[in-house]
Amino acid sequence: MVLKLINATSCGPGTTFLYEGKAVTVISNDISKTGKHGASKCRMECREIFTGKKKIIAVPGDNRFDVPLIQKRRAQVLGLVGTKVSIMDLENFETLELAYDEEIKDKLLPEAQVEYWDVESQEKVVMRVF
Repeated sequence: MVLKLINATSCGPGTTFLYEGKAVTVISNDISKTGKHGASKCRMECREIFTGKKKIIAVPGDNRFDVPLIQKRRAQVLGLVGTKVSIMDLENFETLELAYDEEIKDKLLPEAQVEYWDVESQEKVVMRVF
């Protein structure tokens, strides 16, 4: 569900928006000033939330992007299953199998609490809480 629209010139570092159907976070935004007959241009360096790939986006300054609703939830780790982690949501007690970053693999111990994000019905374990 899209929460609001944002202009390209308003995107600062840390802003999350949808680009080509994927959620990206802005790392840097270079804005060129308007010329005599033209509009401003934005060159944004972004990182996809779920894959971690870097993208460089060049768009007009008045281009608008959708800002997604990011639901941050807590869960308890049940165990690791291959390349996914099995977790139980602490609010509604449903069991999920989600992807995780390799850098937090050592911290995903059974009964540990983690935070996972739900962005546009895609889910991912982001960090260990306790």
